[in-house]
Amino acid sequence: MANLLIDKVLNNNVLIAEHPSYEEVVLIGKGIGFNRKRGDYIDTDAVEKLFVLKNEKEQENYIKLLPFIDNDFLEVIISAIDLIKQRTHSVLNEHIHVALTDHLMFALTRVSQGMEMRNPFLVETKTLYRHEYEVAAEVVQHIKEKTGIGLPVGEIGFIALHIHSAITNKNLSDVNQHSQLVGKLVEMVEEQFEIEIDKEGIDYMRLVRHLRFAIDRVMKGEKVDEPEKIASLLKEEYPVCYNLSWKLIKVMQQSLKKKVFDAEAVYLTMHLQRLQNKFK
Repeated sequence: MANLLIDKVLNNNVLIAEHPSYEEVVLIGKGIGFNRKRGDYIDTDAVEKLFVLKNEKEQENYIKLLPFIDNDFLEVIISAIDLIKQRTHSVLNEHIHVALTDHLMFALTRVSQGMEMRNPFLVETKTLYRHEYEVAAEVVQHIKEKTGIGLPVGEIGFIALHIHSAITNKNLSDVNQHSQLVGKLVEMVEEQFEIEIDKEGIDYMRLVRHLRFAIDRVMKGEKVDEPEKIASLLKEEYPVCYNLSWKLIKVMQQSLKKKVFDAEAVYLTMHLQRLQNKFK
């Protein structure tokens, strides 16, 4: 990209411009609208921290948000998304501008009114998406430095899910659903074994990761080879773990509405057996 013709200056940080291949685009960047007017050209290569919204639906939704956002807050949110882009070294799905701006605007308003939202999936999120969680913690710190508003720890989890969704191009509702499913499966394991797994410990991390990767394989329809001899052996040796692994798989199947290959039960049984051993 290079010189784009400015159609409209929406505020200090957001412009509408004409693009040779996308017709209209929304340009987002800290202070890019300052002292600019319709008919000016903007050299997009010269503006380092610039985001371009090409998708029409995203443009529309972003513009709808603008009247509700305080300009100072908007600058902080734009710089927060820039921080995410730098830390993750990835091209973010442009939906993050709408989704995260909307989320942070509400979060900042809630906190300034003394309200707090509980995050029931905080521990799962921290375990599943460690890097995203670290970046989200930096975002919360950045917001505190710029606005003086300290967002609660639960927000780190919510922001981490937005980051994960944007770097993997996954729908946020799927990411949420999978986190909930993992939480439910872990609960079933705890109930069956009558144990409580330390949510900060390595066992929890291993179990959650195993379930998470299994969900990913199921979603992609990836078949794992089934070692048949092992299957019958595990069934005889560890009937409790084997039956539990099938229960978990049935719940997975219902939730994801996809076929789960039998081999998943074998690997899950081995995992559960190791876990059960530790607690004996």
